[in-house]
Amino acid sequence: MHPHRLRWLVSTFMLIGALSSSTPPVLAQTPADNTKVNTRDRANGAVTADQQKNDATDRELTRKIRRALMQDKTLSTYAHNVKVVAQGGNVTLKGPVRSDDEKHNVEAKAVELAGAEHVSNQMSVAPPKSK
Repeated sequence: MHPHRLRWLVSTFMLIGALSSSTPPVLAQTPADNTKVNTRDRANGAVTADQQKNDATDRELTRKIRRALMQDKTLSTYAHNVKVVAQGGNVTLKGPVRSDDEKHNVEAKAVELAGAEHVSNQMSVAPPKSK
């Protein structure tokens, strides 16, 4: 085989190998528009995660609620990611969930651990996924 032909074949195979091992292009997704939620969370008196202090009791309460949510595999990713903010033994739940039933289930887990008088349910039901 001619050296130029061999060099061309090697170069071609190397190019094919490099192209086939590269990451496939990711389809563009429309980013979530959280403008309204972010505006609400900046309102005076709104509870946000950064307000939770380093109190051991509040941290433990948050940890227990978060663990209960994560262990429930019937909950959606939305519900697993609900914000749980404990301040002085009072718990605020914020963020979207997929249904009213899911909203109730998340609240019930927090009430079981903190008591009904200590839970503020500020969750919302997200619109259904478009297909």
